[in-house]
Amino acid sequence: MSIKNDLILRAAKGEQVERVPVWLMRQAGRILPEYRAVRAKSKNFIEFVKNPEMAAEVTIQPVDILGVDAAIIFSDILVIPEAMGLPYQMIESKGPVFEKTVKNRADVEALHVSSGEELNYVIKAIELTKKKLDNRVPLIGFCGAPWTLFAYMIEGKGSKTFSEAKKFLYTQPVLSHLLLEKIALSSINYLNAQIDAGADMVQIFDSWAGVLGPEQYNEFSLRYISMICEGINYRVPVTVFAKDAHFAIEEIAKIKCNTIGLDWTMNAANARKIVGNTKTLQGNADPCMLYSDEKTIEAEASKMLKAFGKDRYIANLGHGLYPDTDFNKVKYFVDCIKNHKF
Repeated sequence: MSIKNDLILRAAKGEQVERVPVWLMRQAGRILPEYRAVRAKSKNFIEFVKNPEMAAEVTIQPVDILGVDAAIIFSDILVIPEAMGLPYQMIESKGPVFEKTVKNRADVEALHVSSGEELNYVIKAIELTKKKLDNRVPLIGFCGAPWTLFAYMIEGKGSKTFSEAKKFLYTQPVLSHLLLEKIALSSINYLNAQIDAGADMVQIFDSWAGVLGPEQYNEFSLRYISMICEGINYRVPVTVFAKDAHFAIEEIAKIKCNTIGLDWTMNAANARKIVGNTKTLQGNADPCMLYSDEKTIEAEASKMLKAFGKDRYIANLGHGLYPDTDFNKVKYFVDCIKNHKF
């Protein structure tokens, strides 16, 4: 059965669209009171993520409440390290914490390539979400980029510099490649399982791309993102979002993906000049812009749309929604995108 609103899929493939499609990173989250009500039923975040019924419910909420053109499965990028044998905790107001980190060859060899079976709870959530969505809009699956996951697995927590992870790249390059390959192979299995379960497109999030320099990025990140893009079942569009990696846009444009996500520091015209018309661009409003009044939001949305144009473009933010954003402002932004006349 065909999807009723397939704007995002058509935009990703470079096909003609009646209007610019829009979805938002972290749209299934704390900005929605309905999300917070469901979240309150779980004792912690990880239990919440592992509950397919709850995950499906909050995945669909933004479609009903905000009117976005796609749902993205509610999960976390760190499910892959856990599936490989490195569990994590999500500490309120602190973020993810790994009690055990990767320090040496024995630690790397102790981790296994996940077949995807350990993440069956995500697969069940996708199947359930697809059923409940009833083909209204596409469902996006996702994973974290190997470098971003590697950074957490070495560092043990979030960091402004990820100096421990970068030190590992410099001092243990062979071991770094071994770990990155294991993460990439696990991610391929995971994304293929998501696609088999019904994900209509997938996104690879490289949240910490910007802490690497160009040479390190090509060797230790993009190489493995490309490996994932080559290895997944390519009947669905693939988006690569590498935050702060302005230097890598030209190289990302060469790999086997359909769409390149841009953060809010990227200039639309420059990005299009670098990428050309062979890829779709996605982004890139500053999430903090949504703190402003409706007049400013409308003006900024219009400016963004005029800069990117209607073709080969998906409207989004330059990163995820912040939890204290007024959901009414978010809905207004979505409506501005949908009502814009070129």
